[in-house]
Amino acid sequence: MTSATGGSSPAASDGRLGRRSFLNWLLGTWAGGVLVAIGFPIVRYMQPPDVAEPATESASGGAAGTLAPNSFRIVPFGAAPAIVVRLATGELRAFSAVCTHLSCTVQYRSDLSQIWCACHNGHYDLNGRNVSGPPPRPLEPYDVSVRNDQIVITRRG
Repeated sequence: MTSATGGSSPAASDGRLGRRSFLNWLLGTWAGGVLVAIGFPIVRYMQPPDVAEPATESASGGAAGTLAPNSFRIVPFGAAPAIVVRLATGELRAFSAVCTHLSCTVQYRSDLSQIWCACHNGHYDLNGRNVSGPPPRPLEPYDVSVRNDQIVITRRG
């Protein structure tokens, strides 16, 4: 079809933006805005927050009198758990309770006198050293003291 002026399209004849081109631009701009409005929150949700681990230097391990010889207790220590072991001799030892292989929580096995990770059968001795299984590194050791019958675990500095 031709227009009354004889040209085939107003945009082609005088260089101005035609109605169809304007509507296509408007629709494209709107669609881009919708995609950004939906996509931005999704991308932000997928990114972990920039929050530093709390600077916990010590924690309570509970009452010392309730921890029997040759037993253990898992206690919170900052963002990760800690394990407190009372040996058969009564001595207390504490380590990070996070396995160095795949970050599973370890436990004390009194029948083996070792710290054990049930995920892949990793074993640590009572000094925290990895002795068998897949763990690549020793457990992080903590200092332990007893104050007023409360076990106090302190990060070594």
